[in-house]
Amino acid sequence: MLQVFRFVALLEGVTTIALFLVAMPLKYALGNPLLVPPVGMAHGMAWLLYLAAMAVCLPGRGFSLWQWARTFIAALFPFGTFLNDGLVRRKIAAERAAVSVPH
Repeated sequence: MLQVFRFVALLEGVTTIALFLVAMPLKYALGNPLLVPPVGMAHGMAWLLYLAAMAVCLPGRGFSLWQWARTFIAALFPFGTFLNDGLVRRKIAAERAAVSVPH
Protein backbone atom coordinates (compact mmCIF):
# COMPACT_ATOMS: atom_id res chain seq x y z
CA MET A 1 0.00 0.00 0.00
CA LEU A 2 2.88 2.38 0.63
CA GLN A 3 3.98 1.95 -2.99
CA VAL A 4 0.52 3.13 -4.05
CA PHE A 5 0.80 6.13 -1.74
CA ARG A 6 4.28 6.93 -3.07
CA PHE A 7 2.98 6.86 -6.66
CA VAL A 8 0.10 9.18 -5.77
CA ALA A 9 2.47 11.52 -3.90
CA LEU A 10 4.83 11.73 -6.87
CA LEU A 11 1.87 12.31 -9.19
CA GLU A 12 0.74 15.18 -6.97
CA GLY A 13 4.25 16.62 -7.11
CA VAL A 14 4.46 16.35 -10.89
CA THR A 15 1.12 18.12 -11.32
CA THR A 16 2.40 20.88 -9.03
CA ILE A 17 5.46 21.29 -11.26
CA ALA A 18 3.29 21.33 -14.38
CA LEU A 19 1.06 23.99 -12.89
CA PHE A 20 3.74 26.25 -11.41
CA LEU A 21 6.51 25.83 -13.98
CA VAL A 22 4.55 25.38 -17.21
CA ALA A 23 0.90 26.47 -17.12
CA MET A 24 1.19 29.55 -14.92
CA PRO A 25 4.30 30.97 -16.65
CA LEU A 26 2.55 30.52 -19.99
CA LYS A 27 -0.42 32.46 -18.62
CA TYR A 28 1.43 35.29 -16.92
CA ALA A 29 4.57 35.65 -19.06
CA LEU A 30 3.11 34.89 -22.47
CA GLY A 31 -0.54 35.75 -21.95
CA ASN A 32 -1.69 32.24 -22.86
CA PRO A 33 -3.99 30.82 -20.15
CA LEU A 34 -4.97 27.74 -22.16
CA LEU A 35 -3.22 25.19 -19.91
CA VAL A 36 -4.19 26.60 -16.51
CA PRO A 37 -7.72 25.12 -16.29
CA PRO A 38 -6.88 21.51 -17.25
CA VAL A 39 -3.57 21.41 -15.39
CA GLY A 40 -5.13 23.15 -12.39
CA MET A 41 -7.95 20.61 -12.34
CA ALA A 42 -5.51 17.71 -12.67
CA HIS A 43 -3.49 19.12 -9.78
CA GLY A 44 -6.59 19.59 -7.64
CA MET A 45 -7.70 16.03 -8.31
CA ALA A 46 -4.20 14.73 -7.56
CA TRP A 47 -4.19 16.67 -4.28
CA LEU A 48 -7.53 15.17 -3.23
CA LEU A 49 -6.29 11.73 -4.26
CA TYR A 50 -3.19 12.32 -2.12
CA LEU A 51 -5.36 13.03 0.93
CA ALA A 52 -7.49 9.96 0.24
CA ALA A 53 -4.37 7.84 -0.23
CA MET A 54 -3.05 9.07 3.13
CA ALA A 55 -6.28 7.93 4.79
CA VAL A 56 -6.23 4.53 3.08
CA CYS A 57 -2.54 3.65 2.74
CA LEU A 58 -0.85 5.01 5.87
CA PRO A 59 -2.79 3.64 8.86
CA GLY A 60 -1.01 0.75 10.54
CA ARG A 61 2.28 1.43 8.72
CA GLY A 62 4.23 2.77 11.69
CA PHE A 63 3.91 6.49 10.98
CA SER A 64 4.32 8.60 14.10
CA LEU A 65 2.07 11.60 14.69
CA TRP A 66 4.88 13.88 13.48
CA GLN A 67 5.33 11.77 10.31
CA TRP A 68 1.59 11.98 9.62
CA ALA A 69 1.69 15.75 10.06
CA ARG A 70 4.84 16.04 7.93
CA THR A 71 3.23 13.99 5.18
CA PHE A 72 0.12 16.18 5.22
CA ILE A 73 2.14 19.40 5.33
CA ALA A 74 4.19 18.15 2.36
CA ALA A 75 1.08 18.40 0.20
CA LEU A 76 0.59 22.05 1.13
CA PHE A 77 3.92 23.30 -0.21
CA PRO A 78 5.30 23.16 -3.75
CA PHE A 79 7.73 20.27 -4.10
CA GLY A 80 6.91 19.11 -0.56
CA THR A 81 5.91 15.64 -1.70
CA PHE A 82 9.35 15.22 -3.28
CA LEU A 83 11.02 16.29 -0.04
CA ASN A 84 8.87 13.81 1.90
CA ASP A 85 9.65 10.96 -0.51
CA GLY A 86 12.69 9.86 1.50
CA LEU A 87 10.49 9.16 4.51
CA VAL A 88 8.09 7.10 2.41
CA ARG A 89 10.95 5.18 0.77
CA ARG A 90 12.43 4.38 4.21
CA LYS A 91 9.04 3.10 5.40
CA ILE A 92 8.75 0.91 2.29
CA ALA A 93 12.27 -0.46 2.85
CA ALA A 94 11.49 -1.17 6.52
CA GLU A 95 8.32 -3.05 5.55
CA ARG A 96 10.22 -5.12 3.00
CA ALA A 97 12.97 -5.90 5.51
CA ALA A 98 10.40 -7.00 8.10
CA VAL A 99 8.71 -9.30 5.57
CA SER A 100 11.97 -10.86 4.36
CA VAL A 101 13.24 -11.72 7.86
CA PRO A 102 12.40 -15.36 8.65
CA HIS A 103 10.53 -15.82 11.93
